[in-house]
Amino acid sequence: MEEGLCAAAVMAIFRPIIRSDWTLSMPLRALLYRRPTEPQSINIAFDKRIYLVRVRRHRQARRYTLRIQSATREVILTMPPRGSLNEAKEFAQKHGGWIAARLGRLPEAAPFAHGVVVPLRGAPHRIVHRRNERGTVWTETSTRGEKLLCVAGDTPHVNRRVSTFLKQEARRDLEAASRRYAEEIGAKIKRITVRDQSSRWGSCSTTGVLSYSWRLILAPPFVLEYLAAHEAAHLIEMNHSRRFWRLLARLSPNMKRGKVWLDVHGTDLHRYGLPSTGSKPSSF
Repeated sequence: MEEGLCAAAVMAIFRPIIRSDWTLSMPLRALLYRRPTEPQSINIAFDKRIYLVRVRRHRQARRYTLRIQSATREVILTMPPRGSLNEAKEFAQKHGGWIAARLGRLPEAAPFAHGVVVPLRGAPHRIVHRRNERGTVWTETSTRGEKLLCVAGDTPHVNRRVSTFLKQEARRDLEAASRRYAEEIGAKIKRITVRDQSSRWGSCSTTGVLSYSWRLILAPPFVLEYLAAHEAAHLIEMNHSRRFWRLLARLSPNMKRGKVWLDVHGTDLHRYGLPSTGSKPSSF
């Protein structure tokens, strides 16, 4: 989900400057919009904290806009092609309170670090760093019955190793479920990809390629099963017609349960593996 804020852009008047025959040969549009390399992000200060804002120009933009991607906690400022970086920074600074408030409403980030609890197939697992033990990542249960996600190696490798482990587990479960459902309806899968998609949980191409978000491994198994059945059904019905939903209901009797769970809890899955904060204390 994204939240946005808009303000009218200040239009500037340009007068082309002709320097040479080479300049004359350039398209007028390119001449107007060419500008020296500018920073891709700016920093703004609010309430003694610094917030990073990514800046991008869009040729169809008519005003300055701010939005926050809840999945990545990224603050994005879109500006018109003729807007100035100074105006963009003033706009972002003016709405620093809005940025801080929206980021503050997001679920707390849960980095892959020692002591952090992350769900694996819906069950909470506490990350435990076992520096002096052999191996990479494995699960075990403590004497008190707590589920653990153990990570070997040096501290700087913990985040990467946990991330790799979860993606591998996601691929294994999604491969098995997708192929099982595809076989049930007599469909063929060309390829299965698992990525960190923020806009959708799964997709199916017309060529038979299924794509999923690895974060489905964090959800309870019935949620992953629902998504696998959903995308497998698209191998037969590339739409959301009544025939599609009837086919999906046959493959996944719990489809409503899985869909509702994602609608309610899906956004929360995106906080795992993110840095612990979206801002940093300022120097004043």
